[in-house]
Amino acid sequence: MAPESKKAKNLKGDFWDLKNIQISIGEIITEEKPQEEEARGPKPRPHVTDLRSWDMKLLERYEPFYAPFCDMCCLCTYGKCDLLGKKGACGIDAATQQARIVLLACLIGTAAHAGHARHLVDHLIEKLGEDYEIDLGMNVDIEAPITRTVMGRRPRTLGDLMEVMDYAEEQMSHLLSACHTGQEGDSRDFESKAFHAGLMDDLTREVADIAQIVALDLPKGDEDAPLVELGFGTIDNTKPVILCIGHNVLPGADIVDYVTERELEDEVEVCGICCAAIDVTRYSEAAKVVGPLSKQLRFIRSGVADVIVVDEQCVRTDVLEEALKNRSAVIATTDKMCLGLPDVTDEDPDKIVNDLINGNIEGALILDPHKVGEVAVKTAIKLAPIRKSLKKLPEVDEIIRMASECTDCGWCQRVCPNSLPVMDAVKSAAEGDLSKLEEMALEELCYTCGRCEQECERDIPIVSMVTKAGERRVKDEKYKIRAGRGPAQDVEIRRVGAPIPLGDIPGVIAFVGCSNYPEGGKDVALMAKEFLERNYIVVTTGCGAMSIGEYRDEDGKTLYEKYGGQFDAKGLVNMGSCVSNAHISGAAIKIANIFAQKPLEGNFEEIADYILNRVGACGVAWGAYSQKAAAIATGVNRWGIPVVLGPHGSKYRRLFLGRADDPEKWKLNDLRTGEVIDGEPAPEHLLYAAENREEATVMVAKLCIRPTDTPKGRQMKLSNYIDLHKKYFGTIPDDIDRFIRTEKDIPIVYKRDILKILEEKNWKPRKLPKEPSLLER
Repeated sequence: MAPESKKAKNLKGDFWDLKNIQISIGEIITEEKPQEEEARGPKPRPHVTDLRSWDMKLLERYEPFYAPFCDMCCLCTYGKCDLLGKKGACGIDAATQQARIVLLACLIGTAAHAGHARHLVDHLIEKLGEDYEIDLGMNVDIEAPITRTVMGRRPRTLGDLMEVMDYAEEQMSHLLSACHTGQEGDSRDFESKAFHAGLMDDLTREVADIAQIVALDLPKGDEDAPLVELGFGTIDNTKPVILCIGHNVLPGADIVDYVTERELEDEVEVCGICCAAIDVTRYSEAAKVVGPLSKQLRFIRSGVADVIVVDEQCVRTDVLEEALKNRSAVIATTDKMCLGLPDVTDEDPDKIVNDLINGNIEGALILDPHKVGEVAVKTAIKLAPIRKSLKKLPEVDEIIRMASECTDCGWCQRVCPNSLPVMDAVKSAAEGDLSKLEEMALEELCYTCGRCEQECERDIPIVSMVTKAGERRVKDEKYKIRAGRGPAQDVEIRRVGAPIPLGDIPGVIAFVGCSNYPEGGKDVALMAKEFLERNYIVVTTGCGAMSIGEYRDEDGKTLYEKYGGQFDAKGLVNMGSCVSNAHISGAAIKIANIFAQKPLEGNFEEIADYILNRVGACGVAWGAYSQKAAAIATGVNRWGIPVVLGPHGSKYRRLFLGRADDPEKWKLNDLRTGEVIDGEPAPEHLLYAAENREEATVMVAKLCIRPTDTPKGRQMKLSNYIDLHKKYFGTIPDDIDRFIRTEKDIPIVYKRDILKILEEKNWKPRKLPKEPSLLER
């Protein structure tokens, strides 16, 4: 029941003289909301089922394909239940159980980003106040497109972001409850809920990045964001070295502040791995990026880091154990990862430093970012001289000795995610030949998951051996990466707002995700290079952005040095860390708003429908491994943006695949004429796992095709699709007839060959839709 309220035109007394105040029990509103902030769309703050009708349209076209790890359900004490051709004791079937597991994975990922966002917003409000304004610079007026679309209003201050977090956390609670035994019983409804979890993930990521951009003065859509140093070889191990691992920028920012305030920039190295590295270098050009997640164990084993500061997400849970082997000090900084360490947040910084130096404590849990800065720097300066002899890996003769203990059991190769010839490399090392170990290190074929060591019956430190074998070349790993720039500017969206829906710019390709690559990070860079050369807009974040930076072309330049950072054709746009992925969805939303004049507030379905049918965008999560990546991809899918995964992505256990051979799946409503017309499989899939780089590259080009392409735009997209198919597979794709609407769509270079194919397939021209949609008029 709504609280009683009463308006008074004038209230006068000894202590006030106010007008137009609305008084409500529990709330005082000092002014009416401006009209522009009123929700204009039909569904602001959508509840779990409010967008279900849109989800069902997607699921009808893109049917879930499940690939379960096993056929058992072990979630309750009725079981475990065998679901192979049967139902469980609660009545659940295999497909529904698999969909429930997918929802759980998406919720774990969403909770990680939401927890991160909550930490940031709470801390920054405590520091700056709720009224601190959200200002992303003069070139960004639509500064929170996801929040506006979902919440139905524009956030103006840090305090407004609290309302967004409250809403998202409420929705997550409802979604998680649906996973309980005896709740949801339909696989497609579980998938609809997974879409909603993904949308909450998108929302909270936007909150996190907006908060840190405005409060920490990170780049605000700066297409000329500086180039910063990347790679093992950029780290000066003669200095005290502080390594930040994780995703929360606050501890790293305070470390940089402490170093700067005491003018220690030339005396202390601050570097990072994973998204902490991206965000710290957005904060300060003086910091350095070691590399993506795959570098974590190798760098810790190298002993270079005197102090390791961990926060949350994607940190090895055995980081303390590994650090203790070479006396690196570990500081944990959040409630998400305490590592069993004593909470010394309230102790004197100098006492904490002495305890770490003298080994009185194995590490420290410090929940005050400002104190982390002081303790980390002081500890590194005092500890570095003591650890000088530990900043090295096993010598070559030691590697040969350890390798000679191999018993040829083969378990290292059996458990390797990439099926690398680990045992063969170890046996060769025993004979003095380290070349096979070196190859695994240099080509990033081994991403140091450590599973080989876990299975080795002789406890051979294979990861250390791989790292040592590649050490000579690792010292030369010096690259450049553009600092994360944040969102696309409104002026950039206006520039590309017509060319993208019309097909004149063939597509926007987003390389995101983790470094769980099938054949090394070079594949990501080669795909990015391919699309940059073909006039696509390439955007990237996180580990994908780092992997692109770890590649030099034939001219000896990184792609960041060769291509500008503008959101335009041939632009290589590093938007930032994992949370910056929200700006990729945000750019597509802004195209719908700025170019097509679609209102944002509370208008999700119309915006998503526009993106699905008009915006030629495709995500590539080539090395996705985490639950966060599952949430990101699912959220992007709900907006109508397809995603291509690497072969390991099939382990997420669910794909969204279209049936190109079923014309009924592709019928469209033409909102302008009211007709139902024949469509095309564009985009053909929503979530697809490719087996190799070549297949992925061809599929990405195809998934950028949209029903609204002009004949000129369609020619351009089909030229790229055909060129790439011929380059990697030697033929014109056999489904090319499905994407030819009229003869005007046929690329001139291939016209003779395609006309022959069309004749053989009894092709007939189709009517072009004026305003294609999955929605009703």
